[in-house]
Amino acid sequence: MSFLQVQDITHTYFSLKEKTAALENISFEAEKGEFVSFLGPSGCGKTTLLSIIAGIISPTAGRVLIDSRTPDEKDLHIGYMLQQDYLFPWKTIEENVLIGLQISKKLTPESKKSALDLLAKLGLYQVETKYPKELSGGMRQRASLARTLAVDPDILLLDEPFSALDYQTKLNLEDLVFNTLKTYQKTAVLVTHDIGEAIAMSDRILLFSKQPGTIHKTFTVPESLKGMTPFDARQEPEFQVLFQTIWKELNHLEQHQTKS
Repeated sequence: MSFLQVQDITHTYFSLKEKTAALENISFEAEKGEFVSFLGPSGCGKTTLLSIIAGIISPTAGRVLIDSRTPDEKDLHIGYMLQQDYLFPWKTIEENVLIGLQISKKLTPESKKSALDLLAKLGLYQVETKYPKELSGGMRQRASLARTLAVDPDILLLDEPFSALDYQTKLNLEDLVFNTLKTYQKTAVLVTHDIGEAIAMSDRILLFSKQPGTIHKTFTVPESLKGMTPFDARQEPEFQVLFQTIWKELNHLEQHQTKS
């Protein structure tokens, strides 16, 4: 049985005047340690589906299972990284990193040491007593990743976590997150508008159509690229071939849906 199972998810938003179908009959599976990306036009329901997997939104129909459990089960830990780091500005980096352990009542001397060791592993040294405003955007995202990983999440959900960063910082963080997830064998789902990012980081890419959102096509990243860091993968001819294939498919999808 697959680690992540998304089964026939349909979701409709209701207002006083109308209803809007956001997703329709979405089904896919992901194995433990697999990295899957959602790619597609704006408004195709990628973030809505990520929120459903996280248990933030209940779908109109269908269900999600993570390691045979529903997202709302108390013993299931879901890590969620967003475009903004959402570090508490009045708390030190140490306090921010430990907050998840405190909330879940898992803060022990051992778990504290492991959490703070993550900072060094993510390239953050002697920042424990600093406040978020004293760090760069890339450093804050690293601290956010440390906070997310500190509670040892069963799955990591990423909603465009690098889109607000400059390009060099973004590339460095892609490599960092990729290597960290491989080291800890974490299953991950990424929402992105960046084709290159999806190819460089993923094992599989789900291309969504919209109105309502459906899985239009699935692309499997070549094995030769999967073993490389995102930066190195971008240099390979196979990367460029897959990039052009997905770009043409996405461009056709957007033009067709704009006309219709």
